[in-house]
Amino acid sequence: MRQPRVWEIILFILGMFAMVMVMNSAAYFITLYFFRMQHIRPSGYLFQLVTDIIGIVLFTITVYIISRATRKRHLVLWEAIIDALRKIARGEFNIHLNFEKGDHQFLSLVENINHMAKQLQQMEEMRQEFISNVSHEIQSPLTSISGFARALQEEDLTRAERLHYLEIIEGESNRLSKISDNLLKLTSLESQNHPFEQRNFRLDKQIRKIVLASEPQWTEKELEMDVSLEEVTIFADEDLLSQVWINLIHNSIKFTPSKGKIRIQLTKKQDHLFVHISDSGIGISAEDQMHIFERFYKADKSRTRTAGGSGLGLSIVKKIIELHKGEISVKSQVGKGTTFTVTFPVLKDKT
Repeated sequence: MRQPRVWEIILFILGMFAMVMVMNSAAYFITLYFFRMQHIRPSGYLFQLVTDIIGIVLFTITVYIISRATRKRHLVLWEAIIDALRKIARGEFNIHLNFEKGDHQFLSLVENINHMAKQLQQMEEMRQEFISNVSHEIQSPLTSISGFARALQEEDLTRAERLHYLEIIEGESNRLSKISDNLLKLTSLESQNHPFEQRNFRLDKQIRKIVLASEPQWTEKELEMDVSLEEVTIFADEDLLSQVWINLIHNSIKFTPSKGKIRIQLTKKQDHLFVHISDSGIGISAEDQMHIFERFYKADKSRTRTAGGSGLGLSIVKKIIELHKGEISVKSQVGKGTTFTVTFPVLKDKT
């Protein structure tokens, strides 16, 4: 419960003093009127005694009336708070309590209830959006699998057609499996229970190894790879960071046209590490850049669907980088290319 401020205590004391003065003044005139009506000339002591008694009675009646009115208002406020909590318990989060600032003892409670309702409303909207996105992503490959499975029942299909349909079914099944794996991975990362094992390792060697492992993909598209890596040691989870570079490098290869160029740089400046991955690919619009790290968001829905993307890769990348106290940003121009910049503080082994 909020403690009253000094100025509130002073105002309360002044208010009580003013009320006592008013009641005593009223009692004085009532007493004077009473004795005059009775044609009595009381002694000073008797007059003061009667005045004090009437003042106390008036003060008590006034306090009683005020307390009754205040109590009634408090009951109304409590009923409104209880009703709001009942709605929240039923899953109705679109509520907002409005109380006057004079209700000091309720302000903190009301503000916290409003904040809680707002946060729960946002979480509910996110949950509904997440379920909608998951349903959409799963429904598409399931529809394809179901359709081509029915097509395989046709007796007049050629061997080539059957193999083609089976290949599509296999591809859509793999896509479903990848969506499931990525969802589990993202959930694990966000739960704070994901294994997080940091150690010292050479970051430049890790990135170079992933570039070489991706050679079949970039040589097939005849891409020019410009790799410039300073010798840098980092204290981090090697397996998790490996997923970051695999995702970013594979995306650059995927969205860069044949005979394009990809540039990868690793530099160290003072107490930060910088990794820049640039490509001469299709680029990302300014509007899409604002949402590209959101779950299930696809800047180019038709293209990513063809490539088997689920819109979860960059969400996982961002979460892994945040776990390492780092940041990721993107700069891009449609038709000219994209640059992802990953920044890490230089973390030292505390052991």
